[in-house]
Amino acid sequence: MLEKFRAAKRPEIERLMALAEAGGLPPPLPGPRPSFSEAVLARAVAGKRAAVIAEYKRASPSKGDINLDLSPADVARIYAANGAACISVLTEEAYFKGRLDYLDEIATASPGLPLLRKDFLVHPLQVAQTAAHPASALLLIVRMLDDTALADMLRVTYSLGLEAVVEVFDDKDLDRAEVHGAHIIQVNNRDLDTLAVDLGVSERLSARKRPGRIWISASGISRPDQAARMAKLGFDAVLVGTSIMAGADPGATLAGLANAQAPQADA
Repeated sequence: MLEKFRAAKRPEIERLMALAEAGGLPPPLPGPRPSFSEAVLARAVAGKRAAVIAEYKRASPSKGDINLDLSPADVARIYAANGAACISVLTEEAYFKGRLDYLDEIATASPGLPLLRKDFLVHPLQVAQTAAHPASALLLIVRMLDDTALADMLRVTYSLGLEAVVEVFDDKDLDRAEVHGAHIIQVNNRDLDTLAVDLGVSERLSARKRPGRIWISASGISRPDQAARMAKLGFDAVLVGTSIMAGADPGATLAGLANAQAPQADA
């Protein structure tokens, strides 16, 4: 699956390379960006409540189209009003019907809320492209990058004032993320071959969380009790897209997740 996504990004990378060679690559936006990590930690309560990174997601290979009538600005206002710590914005076009411009639209409609660019980023010019838009962080998927590329992408990301959310699927991915000093780890519960989801992936990897790291659980979280379970396991945040976007009342769904709290002790 990841190779399909990589292939779909080749034309974009080629356009960026031609643009950079011609001296036409847009510069980074000036000024500071809202802190992604600080926003997560401000909403999280250790062991009790996970911050919610709510995702603007128009489609996916597993679900098809998702509530295309909701505009980016509408969703941003709903998310800002119902407890989102940050907004994840899918910008991949071929499989997720995203657009890079959605970052600008969502930032305008939800000022001050940090944005995560979620896409398949494998070239430093894609990082520079991200920095020309109002994202605070971007997603890097460990298994799409060899060690040299991962180190280079992290270096460029930090040099441009962005944060990196480094996604892992298993222990081997996590080993590599740790070697490269990633401080925001996202555990994806989805099997990329079958597209099945297993929250046990987050449960198993949570034992390896190190002090000073921010951990996010992504995929398969749709209910408040699941968000609370992730908080109890030590996750600082959950990333939720489909279950919020596809529901009849996205605001209510988000509010329920954002306010979910794990009991202090088992009954």
